[in-house]
Amino acid sequence: MNAVQENYDPRRLSGVAVYYEVDRVFSEGDRVQFTAPSGDLHVANRELGTIQKINDAGDLEIRMDSGREVTFNIREHPHLDRGYAVTSHSSQGQTADRVLIHVDTEKSELLVNNRFAYVSVSRGQYDAQIYTDNRGELARHLSRDLLRPTATETEQRQDSGQIIQSKIEVQGREPEQQQAHGIWLGVA
Repeated sequence: MNAVQENYDPRRLSGVAVYYEVDRVFSEGDRVQFTAPSGDLHVANRELGTIQKINDAGDLEIRMDSGREVTFNIREHPHLDRGYAVTSHSSQGQTADRVLIHVDTEKSELLVNNRFAYVSVSRGQYDAQIYTDNRGELARHLSRDLLRPTATETEQRQDSGQIIQSKIEVQGREPEQQQAHGIWLGVA
């Protein structure tokens, strides 16, 4: 089995993102994710795949989860990392047979709320397991509603002199705006 070590070189990167040099060793069979998009490779940021072939020169062949094959040299596209665990945010639009969800109830309501719960739990096709630091507070934290007023609602409230509140009535909203309001979690 071949393995290749890749180095991030922050001087080769453009944009405003901050990177630092990290050594990684990859082997055939490793799950990986792209950490930057590539128009040349036709891959999106956080797209997942499995290394099929690798050689000492740094040439990789990756079978994407979509079934597509991508071939490149790691020196030309060093934006690759382990793909065994991903954040809830980057998992949107993906499905896995089984998901393990870590919920830290000490985190802000901007991170742990009903939208996070919906996205995380709905990624699992057959099984979703939740691990938490505080079982007693889990349901309360995952049921927090962070609906924000639409731009039109904000303008209407400002025009009428009403105080803008962070939570608004769900009644009268479109179905896609009501997303995550029906989630119920049972913790054994």
